[in-house]
Amino acid sequence: MPHLINNDSSFSSTQEFLVLQDSPLGPSPDTPSPVESQGSGSGCSSADAHTVIQKTDKLGAELTEPPLGIKFVPTDSENLCGWGSLTPQFTQIFNTPRWVLFFLCVASFLQGMIINGFINTVITSIERRFDLRSYQAGLIASSYDIAACVCLTFVSYFGGTGHKPRWLGWGVLIMALGSLVFALPHFTTPPYQARVPERMGLCSANHTETCVGEEGGLSTYRYVFMLGQFLHGVGATPLYTLGVTYLDENVKSNYAPVYIGIFYTAAIVGPAAGYLLGGFFLNIYTEIDQTTELTPENPLWVGAWWIGFLAGGAAALLIALPLLGYPRQLPGSQRYVAMRVSEAHHLKDGSQLTASDPQFGKTVKDMPRSMLLLLRNPTFIFLCLAGATEATLIAGMSTFGPKFLESQFSLSASEAATWFGYMVVPAGGGGTFLGGYIVKKLNLRCRGIIRFCMLCALVSLMAIFIFLLHCPNVPMAGVTAPYYSSLPQNHYKPGSLTVGCNVGCHCVKDLFNPVCGTDGVMYFSPCHAGCRSINHTYSPRGRQVFTGCSCIVGNVSWGEEGFAEEGKCVSSCNHMPTFLTFFFVVIFFTFLCSIPALTATLRCVPDSQRSFGLGIQWIVVRTLGGIPGPIAFGSVIDISCLLWEEQCGEYGSCYLYHNSAMSQYSLIAGIIYKVLGTLFFLLASVLYQPPPESPQSSCESTDV
Repeated sequence: MPHLINNDSSFSSTQEFLVLQDSPLGPSPDTPSPVESQGSGSGCSSADAHTVIQKTDKLGAELTEPPLGIKFVPTDSENLCGWGSLTPQFTQIFNTPRWVLFFLCVASFLQGMIINGFINTVITSIERRFDLRSYQAGLIASSYDIAACVCLTFVSYFGGTGHKPRWLGWGVLIMALGSLVFALPHFTTPPYQARVPERMGLCSANHTETCVGEEGGLSTYRYVFMLGQFLHGVGATPLYTLGVTYLDENVKSNYAPVYIGIFYTAAIVGPAAGYLLGGFFLNIYTEIDQTTELTPENPLWVGAWWIGFLAGGAAALLIALPLLGYPRQLPGSQRYVAMRVSEAHHLKDGSQLTASDPQFGKTVKDMPRSMLLLLRNPTFIFLCLAGATEATLIAGMSTFGPKFLESQFSLSASEAATWFGYMVVPAGGGGTFLGGYIVKKLNLRCRGIIRFCMLCALVSLMAIFIFLLHCPNVPMAGVTAPYYSSLPQNHYKPGSLTVGCNVGCHCVKDLFNPVCGTDGVMYFSPCHAGCRSINHTYSPRGRQVFTGCSCIVGNVSWGEEGFAEEGKCVSSCNHMPTFLTFFFVVIFFTFLCSIPALTATLRCVPDSQRSFGLGIQWIVVRTLGGIPGPIAFGSVIDISCLLWEEQCGEYGSCYLYHNSAMSQYSLIAGIIYKVLGTLFFLLASVLYQPPPESPQSSCESTDV
């Protein structure tokens, strides 16, 4: 018969045996789950519904397996919902798996919205507002993953045997504090004022390049942002380790993928909401009590980047309170633990049975043994490596996906972020939820789940060849195209922005303010186009029009000079619908295997090691995927840069990319990581050895 798992060390030693049904065979395998009915988890269990047949204080010594038809219920009130001795009766209606799922979904939504949404959206505004270099902004972003890696081992090991809801609640509180700290610099710095007047970008103005030293400047506030991100990382650590195992322990095993899928779907929808809300807030001037003549299209514009962090932090404070009130186990959860069938990877020497000891994992001295058991599990190791390759792609796409769209299709930053957000919602969220549902619907076992993940990786590998498609660069004078001018003294020098038509303007390169000439060529700034004045009476599409541009060919027969419109030239490339369609497929199938891979990880390790195993997996995923992912993709994209920012002799961010090279390098990186992910899933499936008593060892009918 299948081996019944009942070694949760968090159960009380004083328990009552309660008959679930009058039938000698006990509960039917078709007992309604929390998804089908809430009756099993409502408030406290009534003694009138059961018959007490025995009471003992020597459970562990007398019984090794629970008799069929028996349910364990603690005799004290430790599974009531409340805060300490305060357990109001009305709060017991929330003491069900569905309400736990709801509050965890809200917490994961807020985490995704703040860290993966707002941060990526406002990072360029923070660079501009606080005079930060790109590598300093990178350190701010990496502080989250660094904090998570530092805390994961401690939180997953001790939180796994501790009171999980309290760890979760305190984690959300710390995350809320991090959001408030991140918004603090807005209130402790002087009001933002653009240093460049209206006519600074024109040819007729006097231009002087000034250097602002880091010492005494606003760049020191980067340490406050790093502290906020560090607190974000510490607070979010319990959410995706203890939160997942708490759900898995309190629902029927075949419904766990659905619950976890819904939980992770909320985490995917969060960043999409962060992109959309972040783009909306950036259209509001950062000093909301002041008026300005700047527009969001102006390179000097700084939006209200801080509003999202205040709102997200306040919401996280509210959601932490109910999480702190949940008990160690939900009422009725012991039934699902007793019915669970082990699918843990079987080691030849049987050493995985060590984890079945109820006392195992309660002290620090057991940590090395627990770590060794996980390292000897090849299925677990290769699932971790596969997760790292997928995390690299996800981290790279989320960080540089909007920038790729912006460069390829000549979109503004807000337009690119909005399009990316529109794709992430249905593709990422839908794929995450559907992956968990498929595992439940097909009733896949561990090996079948891993094969399903391999299939998803293969499909996304095929779709990633869409990166072969790219749009040509919009011609930019002095970079990708010559200066077209009727002046005979004008000569084109590749890579030079200063030529005969603008040499007398003394233009500086520390202010990228692109304009589109009537000749269809983009210029670095109105000054580099030789523009001497602004037409205040004619402004199509709400953009400024510059006149008297000596570098732009106008009506030669009339002897007039050209015009230029504020902003980049519009690309005539029509590949965007095709690209977005296939890119949607890549994102969808990448997220489709996320919940199945997580489910396989939970099933291939012993029950007592699930929290610790998830913690170790997250460390591997972050150190090999989450942290180096943006760095790797950023380096690949930077190779294709055509025009760098130069200020005070130092290089900053990239102004213009070579679209063809960007597509090719992104394709190479995507193929490498997708091939590695497919290979790791294949090895995990081949090397998996189910336990002898598992249904998989005798029947593989569901592993298709």
